[in-house]
Amino acid sequence: MGITSELHSDGVCVVTCDYPPVNALPVQGWFDLAAALDDAGADRSTHVVVLRAEGKGFNAGVDIKEMQTTDGFDALVGANKGCFAAFRAVYECPVPVIAAVHGFCLGGGVGLVGNADVVVASEDAYFGVPEVKQGALGAATHLARLVPQHLMRTLYFTARTISAADLVAHGSVYEVVPRDDLDAAALRLAGEIAEKDTRVIRAAKEALNGIDPVDVNKSYRFEQGFTMELNLLGVSDELRDTFAGTKKAEQHDAGTEKSKR
Repeated sequence: MGITSELHSDGVCVVTCDYPPVNALPVQGWFDLAAALDDAGADRSTHVVVLRAEGKGFNAGVDIKEMQTTDGFDALVGANKGCFAAFRAVYECPVPVIAAVHGFCLGGGVGLVGNADVVVASEDAYFGVPEVKQGALGAATHLARLVPQHLMRTLYFTARTISAADLVAHGSVYEVVPRDDLDAAALRLAGEIAEKDTRVIRAAKEALNGIDPVDVNKSYRFEQGFTMELNLLGVSDELRDTFAGTKKAEQHDAGTEKSKR
């Protein structure tokens, strides 16, 4: 359980996330993922990274229950910094990162996938940013790399999801395959990249990032500022309590009922 890395003989490094039951990463998990990606990119033996997950789905975002059962704002600030570190590590990895997505890819998962270089998905994969339901903002930067602007806004405001098959039509998912074939498809594509001269591919990754029209690091950090505002106003805490089913939510509901009498 946790984050593991395995470097294959052909230069493909497979980084796997495994946080049962739904791969909602705790604060330390985001930092561990960032470290694994940084280490993979720093190793000149690595030609390409495949980012995958075990379990029911690729990623369910941050661990909201951890956030709501931790006193103070340490978990909130930690999650913000951890997500930023992990998203940055995907984007700035010196070699291409292929995201192999199955099942759900939500919230922070979209942050990872949106910053990846290539996305391969299984037929059951779907993507979404449900942050508005939990009183947070973020990953619009990355969702905008998967769909056109107006569709991004529709998905963002409604918290709806979009299937991998639909993303193929937008050109952001390269291939959709049966669930059992996902790892093989990702490794096949990774092998095709890995056989190229890694010096050229590393230069190409840096060059492509350099001509990107949006600075994803600054853009995402800007979004996080509004999340902090909502937390200071108490909106986020109230909505997260309801989502997590914590005692705070029960107390809030009881107080609401009392005020109606």
